[in-house]
Amino acid sequence: MSICATCGNEYGNTFTVNKDGQSFDFDSFECAIHKLAPSCARCGCRVVGHGVQHSDTIYCCAHCAEAAGEAGLVDHN
Repeated sequence: MSICATCGNEYGNTFTVNKDGQSFDFDSFECAIHKLAPSCARCGCRVVGHGVQHSDTIYCCAHCAEAAGEAGLVDHN
């Protein structure tokens, strides 16, 4: 039995994600996304897909990037 790194649930079927030299156990993809996915710099939603990026700033989509003043970013197909 492992404990989920996000919600603390003790669960017998966790999975492990390694990121940047750290190891995390999760009981669901939802918890993994909540802990590890970046947030959009404009609207705050979790970026689960490709998103767009300018320098170190990540946006969920080109619309949010444009609304934040970034020009020329396009959504990935």
